[in-house]
Amino acid sequence: MTDWPAKEKQYYMNTFNRLPVTLVSGDGSWVWDDRGRRYLDFLQGIAVNALGHAHPVQVKAIAQQATTLLHTSSLFHVPRQYELAELLVENSALDRVFFVNSGSEALETTIKIVRKYGKLNRDGAYEIIVMTNAFHGRTIASVAATANPHYQEDFVPMPEGFVRVPFNDLAAAQAAVGPKTAGILVELIQGEGGVYEAGQDYVQGLRALCDDNDLLLALDEVQTGIGRTGRFFAYEHYGIQPDVMALAKALGGGLPIGACMVNERAAVFVPGDHGSTFGGNPFICAGAGAVVRHVIENELWKNATQQGERLKAGLADISARHGNAITDIRGKGLLLAFDLGEERAEKFLAHALECGLIVNRVAPPSIRMAPALNLTDAEADEGLARIEKTLSGIL
Repeated sequence: MTDWPAKEKQYYMNTFNRLPVTLVSGDGSWVWDDRGRRYLDFLQGIAVNALGHAHPVQVKAIAQQATTLLHTSSLFHVPRQYELAELLVENSALDRVFFVNSGSEALETTIKIVRKYGKLNRDGAYEIIVMTNAFHGRTIASVAATANPHYQEDFVPMPEGFVRVPFNDLAAAQAAVGPKTAGILVELIQGEGGVYEAGQDYVQGLRALCDDNDLLLALDEVQTGIGRTGRFFAYEHYGIQPDVMALAKALGGGLPIGACMVNERAAVFVPGDHGSTFGGNPFICAGAGAVVRHVIENELWKNATQQGERLKAGLADISARHGNAITDIRGKGLLLAFDLGEERAEKFLAHALECGLIVNRVAPPSIRMAPALNLTDAEADEGLARIEKTLSGIL
């Protein structure tokens, strides 16, 4: 049997602390490792595989496009690109799309749009108000917008122009607005930060603040978009519309794609302002289009709501049977987390693999779950059973 960890050590950059598992195949909510062990995947590539693994709708679209045309670049018209753009625009409050290859690139695009808007409309304003506990990516500007100093300290100086204020503190955001402010960037649920939701009044207040000061409201929906939270986009929970929105993860259902969407007010780019060799190529857009279309046609956000409530109720029952060991069960739809305390969370993550369950740890005390949007009742119940088995093994 091939020693894959040894190959990583020999050939790959030292950038990840990987779990001691080598996954080689998947089907729906299940994956298998190179030793034949089966796991229930309650993480799905970190909220990426919207339809689970190897969904036939996506597999068929990918196979058909692979035999037709893989790549042309955006020097030419790309029908699959426009079809996916139409799907997103017609099912959102936004008007135009630009495709990239990742969430970080979608955020880089967002930052450039907000800065150009400030240059054109606010006398050269370039600052963007960002939040504590935020995560926006690993490229140089997106990591500057991210709150974790650990991601920044070896790469200073960071690009300037990001003003950080406390998350869910409207007064702090209001106080931070000045003549150099061009926009506000916020996650509606801070996924990497621990799955913490923005408050209703807070988000509506940010929208009003932007309207009153001619600022752009930019949403990072990389982790929350495409049905994950029980709506097609998370902003629908709040009764507001963004000016700019970054997407990725579930958008491709496992394929590398990101998108930046804008309304006409924020459509400031002209030819030459931005570009991407691979962004929006026909192969990726065909596969992503199949995923998005399936989510829309089957209204999978409704299933995300139903299964999310089932999991929350089950977690509460498990906690009650085990001395209230699980606390702060939170999230929307199928983007969920719960707390165990730092020491128990570390043990839980390791023991979960032994119990055939894949989840991950965000923030020291917290466990995150992001199952497929088409999760069944039986799979949800099996996940709860494995969570209880894991918990029993560490208490």
